Amino acid sequence: MKYLLSNLKISVPESIYVKDPETSKLGKRIIEHSILLIDEIGFEAFTFKKLGLKIKSNESSIYRYFESKHKLLVYLTAWYWAWIEYQLVFETANMNDSLEKLKRGVQVVTRTTMEDSNFDHINEVKLNQIIINENSKSFLTKDVDEENKQGHFKMYKQVVLRIKDLITEVNPEYPYSSSLSSIILEGSLHQYFLKDHLPTITDCKETTTPTNFIIDLVTRVLK
Repeated sequence: MKYLLSNLKISVPESIYVKDPETSKLGKRIIEHSILLIDEIGFEAFTFKKLGLKIKSNESSIYRYFESKHKLLVYLTAWYWAWIEYQLVFETANMNDSLEKLKRGVQVVTRTTMEDSNFDHINEVKLNQIIINENSKSFLTKDVDEENKQGHFKMYKQVVLRIKDLITEVNPEYPYSSSLSSIILEGSLHQYFLKDHLPTITDCKETTTPTNFIIDLVTRVLK
């Protein structure tokens, strides 16, 4: 994977940011340390003032890139899902067996994240933890409809649609492919959260992963 992605630039919708953080050293430091800080203290406690102290920069300089911490979270989630989509495309390419292709796709979007050395300023392991804990906060807002029109959730929806297409390849007659695809993504995040914080209400443990559960669910549903 690292060789396939070595020249990859992750594209995030321009409507999310004021200035593209990938275009400057400060912007990359904002992304790098926002991931570390949100992972450490949570999104609710996170502020641009605290981030400014971490990167030794004025709070106002962060606003030159993002108009709010919500937009920063939307940026992080969009980057993550774009990164996942590239892996999904690469790892399912040239597979002919539709069921095995779907299983591989489910693996890609639900597996434990490994750090990708191609992006030095992004800790993908910690970003994955943020997605598990905070992903829904990026769209569970009063402004979700307007932000959706602006394309804020394009990357997330593209992953859902790609999994939907894999489901349809396996069973074109299945009437709920979009819903099942959404469940695959959101259900796996929820199971990871339960495993870490409310383990008595999930069967996912160290030896039984959310990926195991989701693949079993999908294959049974599509029989």
